[in-house]
Amino acid sequence: MILILFTILGLFLILRFLSKTSFLHILLKLLRSLEDWFHVYQSYRVPQFNDLFQENEFYHKVSTYLNSLPSLEDSDFTNLFTGSKSNDIVLHLDTNQTIRDTFLGARVTWTIEKSEKSGRRVLVLRLRKNDKRRILRPYLQHILSIADDIDQRKKEIKLRMNVENSSSENGRWISVAFNHPASFDTLVMDVDLKNRIKADLEMFLKSKQFYHRLGRVWKRSYLLYGASGTGKSSFVAAMARFLHFDLYDIDLSKVSDDSDLKMLLLQTTSGSVIAVEDLDRFLMEKSSDVSLSGILNFMDGIISCCGEERVMVFTMNCKDQVDQAVLRPGRIDVHIQFPLCDFSAFKTLANSYLGVKEHKLFPQVEEIFQGGASLSPAEIGEIMISNRSSPTRALKSVITALQTTGTNVKSVSKRLSDTELVRNSNSDEKGDQGILFSRDHSVREFRKLYGLLKMGSRRKEEPLDLGSFDKEGSRHEA
Repeated sequence: MILILFTILGLFLILRFLSKTSFLHILLKLLRSLEDWFHVYQSYRVPQFNDLFQENEFYHKVSTYLNSLPSLEDSDFTNLFTGSKSNDIVLHLDTNQTIRDTFLGARVTWTIEKSEKSGRRVLVLRLRKNDKRRILRPYLQHILSIADDIDQRKKEIKLRMNVENSSSENGRWISVAFNHPASFDTLVMDVDLKNRIKADLEMFLKSKQFYHRLGRVWKRSYLLYGASGTGKSSFVAAMARFLHFDLYDIDLSKVSDDSDLKMLLLQTTSGSVIAVEDLDRFLMEKSSDVSLSGILNFMDGIISCCGEERVMVFTMNCKDQVDQAVLRPGRIDVHIQFPLCDFSAFKTLANSYLGVKEHKLFPQVEEIFQGGASLSPAEIGEIMISNRSSPTRALKSVITALQTTGTNVKSVSKRLSDTELVRNSNSDEKGDQGILFSRDHSVREFRKLYGLLKMGSRRKEEPLDLGSFDKEGSRHEA
């Protein structure tokens, strides 16, 4: 009797000791390993990228599914991250981590490994051969279904940026959560134009069969042009949010050549906005080995058909000096001009930034706008932000800035007139040499004036064509 009591007490102490240490966990692992000896297993690999470094969509689906499993919390170690909201804690898989799952009574395991050849991540599914025919296909369909539901509920728009190092673990693109607050509701833009653009985008989303019937790739391209600060980048962000598409921001300065640009396009996914900003400056500077032909093929060449449901957006400050081959229909479907601020846009800004719909200073502001002075929406918005505690002070600051712009335009106009007088008077005395010098000087002054007039203009017609000038001072029509 005493021996039995001591045995029971001993077992109780051992179990109590094991429950407070890692020995129980080790014992369970040993039992699982022992069980594995009696079964034959088969493995399936799900690589993150294919041989062309295109992302494997199924890898994303499996990752989404595994990150939702309760068994993730029971793993030996798990990465913790904050989610899209500051109070969200998200668990993520780590390399060499094993996750266990069950489906139709069968047990399976998933492990993240790194490929020995490329160093990129691979998900490895391991299941008993006896269960393969019974559960493999239904299990994979189950994963797709659950992952699609999760993506639909928690879709997070990504901003993807290209990097120079092609040996990066994540390929040529790095991504972050895209939380830009711009939307079509917050854009300072003509309401009718805004509604037409939204209708155009909505029609595009529903036009897959229409494009296929025409034998065309299901994509649409937009050109946004206008001075800096007129809202082009905010428009791109609003477009991505409206479509709920990931945004690929291509930095052409980090693209080595035409082939590299093609590879970048191949690695983008369907249902995305592909943005190339300041394309005119890149074409004029020619600061890389990407050629005009490479840009044209990127826009609508054969390689552009490797993926659909794409919206391509190009921004420029001025499209006048850009080769017309870039702008032709088919490469650019929609041209959208972003003008400088007029009085209507100013009132929208005042309402948004200052909460002011009417003010005694508005007539003075309108009069200055009618005089030809203007600033970009970004410049006016920054003045209002700096003085948001006092709407009156903010409006007075805007008036001062507009008056300064108007004064600069008048000053250059006067200098241009004076220069023209000098040219006329010198032409009689110094012959052709005086004409050449004065003409060259007047051209520089006129270009300065043209730049300021573009900055100050409220009109929406096409910019003035200055043509070009050769070294002899002769003018040629563009």
